[in-house]
Amino acid sequence: MKALVMTEYKKLEYRDVPTPQLTSPTGVLVRIKAAAICGSDVHGFDGSTGRRKPPVIMGHEASGIIEEVGPLVKNFAKGDRVTFDSTIWCGSCSFCQQGKVNLCDNRRVLGVSCDEYKQDGIFAEFALLEERILYKLPDNLDFIQAAMAEPAGVAAHAISLAPPALGEDVAVVGTGLIGLLILKLLRPITSGKIVALEPDEARRKKALACGADYAFDPREPGLLDKIATITDSGMLDKVYEAVGATGPINTAIEVVKKGGSVVLVGNVSPKVELPLQKIVTRQIRLQGSCAISGEYPTVIKLMASGRLVVDDLISKTAPLSEGQLWFDKLYNREDNLLKVVLLP
Repeated sequence: MKALVMTEYKKLEYRDVPTPQLTSPTGVLVRIKAAAICGSDVHGFDGSTGRRKPPVIMGHEASGIIEEVGPLVKNFAKGDRVTFDSTIWCGSCSFCQQGKVNLCDNRRVLGVSCDEYKQDGIFAEFALLEERILYKLPDNLDFIQAAMAEPAGVAAHAISLAPPALGEDVAVVGTGLIGLLILKLLRPITSGKIVALEPDEARRKKALACGADYAFDPREPGLLDKIATITDSGMLDKVYEAVGATGPINTAIEVVKKGGSVVLVGNVSPKVELPLQKIVTRQIRLQGSCAISGEYPTVIKLMASGRLVVDDLISKTAPLSEGQLWFDKLYNREDNLLKVVLLP
């Protein structure tokens, strides 16, 4: 099969590799029809995260058609249209038994190559998966849209960990793809004010189109006074941070109210500096959010019904063979791209 292989940092080769063979009785071979580039792939492109060590086939956001199933596969058959979890969870550890599959003791993430394991991903014609992580697609959801189910699930999981009450005022810090999906999902939940905090002007405009009531540059003077005015001095009940670096996290802590919650979704920096005294003396709750834990059916249903529109977040579709070009553009922040979907 053809695959996009990262042979060294910042270098991708479109080349022939062996087609994976079914060995697990519950395994499923999927012909990939659409494969989206995640921000974590782009950040791993230069080795800075330590989780994309070459050689590796990256990628974990995709959809496709089942080509072959193992003898013990019960709920899927050849020809089924599917998407799948980015995490291969074991199903037997204590966390899996509690339904917390994102915290599985034996979890492997598709397209990740780190010190602990190597798991090739979906920038290829075929991917070998396990039945337990598959989800069937409604007929009216196309493959390109379905490749967005994974990031939509990440956004939905983050909200589920600190859901806003009906009238609570909230903010999203960082309006890349995940931040914009959080905004889209928050809008129907709360009648309170929704604030987006983003230094890029074009992204701020996009945030307003995706459901934010206000969009501010976090660096502008008087930011706290503006938010206090919007919220009648109450500040923000919940803040969702979708970058994962010291500056944006500190912004989130600054704008949340006393006793409020900050959900940390972004994960681009292994370490950050925290204003400990502000957190402690204002009794702020910091909540980490990891991947997805059961949100796939919900986001698939929302997308299929038209209540969660993702088409406006897809900047480009391109052949898998052009992977190097589009990774370079995303890495260099060219053309203000949001999501690029590669087609094997």
